[in-house]
Amino acid sequence: MSVAFAGYAAVFDRVDRAGDLMRRGAFAGAGAVPLLWQHRGQAIGTIEAIGEDARGLRVSGRVDDAELAALVRGGAVAGLSVGYRAVAATQGAYRELTAVDLVEVSLVAVPMQPLARVDLVGG
Repeated sequence: MSVAFAGYAAVFDRVDRAGDLMRRGAFAGAGAVPLLWQHRGQAIGTIEAIGEDARGLRVSGRVDDAELAALVRGGAVAGLSVGYRAVAATQGAYRELTAVDLVEVSLVAVPMQPLARVDLVGG
C-alpha cells in the first residue's frame, strides 16, 4: 500500500553535515525527478510537486514501495535529501550553492541537512 507525503528536501541558509549551504534560488527551474531510497537503485515512488518557497525546496509525493511506505507512515523513516550537481558555488567558510542541477530526491534514514524532513503523511 502506498503513502502520500510532503516535506522539505533542502532547507535554505542552514549548513549541512558536509559544510554545504543552499541558497534561495539554487533549485530554480527544477523539473521532474525520481524519488529514490538512500540515493540508490530504482524509483520507490513519485515526486508529484516540487518547488522553492521561503524556507527551502518543498516536495510532495507518493511512496509506492510497500515496506518503505509502512516505515514512512509509522514515522520510522522521515529524512529527505537531494542529489544534485553544483552549477554555481562560492567557497568561504562553507560552500555556498547558488545554482544546482537537481538529479533526484531521496528518502533517507539520516539526512545530510538535519532539517530536511517529511512533515506531512497522508493516505
